[in-house]
Amino acid sequence: MPVSAGPAGAERLTDEEVALGLRAGDEACLTEAYRRWSSLVHTLAWRALGDAREAEDVTQQVFLGVWRGRGGYRPDRGTLPGWIVGIARRKSADALSARTRRGELVDCVASALEAAEPPGTRPEAVLDRVVVRRELTRLPAPQRRVLCLAFYEDLTQTQIAARTGWPLGTVKSHARRGLLRLRLTLAQEVSC
Repeated sequence: MPVSAGPAGAERLTDEEVALGLRAGDEACLTEAYRRWSSLVHTLAWRALGDAREAEDVTQQVFLGVWRGRGGYRPDRGTLPGWIVGIARRKSADALSARTRRGELVDCVASALEAAEPPGTRPEAVLDRVVVRRELTRLPAPQRRVLCLAFYEDLTQTQIAARTGWPLGTVKSHARRGLLRLRLTLAQEVSC
C-alpha cells in the first residue's frame, strides 16, 4: 500500500518511508524525494559538467530515472539518497559523453566543409557523410574494408571476395554485421 506523503505529512516521513512509497508508485513520495535531494543532485551534476543549464537537465533526467527505475531500488543494497547519487553520476557521465560526441561531430563537419565539397551541397548531406565516415572508422577492420569496397568503389560481394581473397560467405558476413552495427550506432546518434 502506498505511503501518503501529502504536504503536511511529508516532513514526518523518514527516508525509508519515502523509499517504500516511491517503490509502491506514490507520486507524492517522488515529489518528496525531489524536494529532499534535488539540490544535491544538481550540485553534483554542476560540478561534473561545469554548466548550470546542463546540470538542470541532468537533475530532471535523474528524477525521471528514479521514477522509471523505482522497481529496481533495493533498500538492502543501500540508502535511497545513495541510489539517487549513483543515478546522478551515471547521467552526468552520459551528458559528458554526449557533449564529447557533439564536439567531435562539429569538428568533423568543419573539416568536411573545409574539404573540397561540391558547390551547392546541402549541409544535411555533408553532415550525413561525416557521421557515416566517422562510424565506419569505428567498425572492425574487415567489416570496414568490405563496406568501403562496396560503397566507395562500387564492387559487388563477389568482386570483393576476389580482391580480398576471402571466401564469399565471409564477405557476406562482414557486410551484414557491418551494416547492422552501422544501423544501430546511427540510430543512437539520431536519438541523441
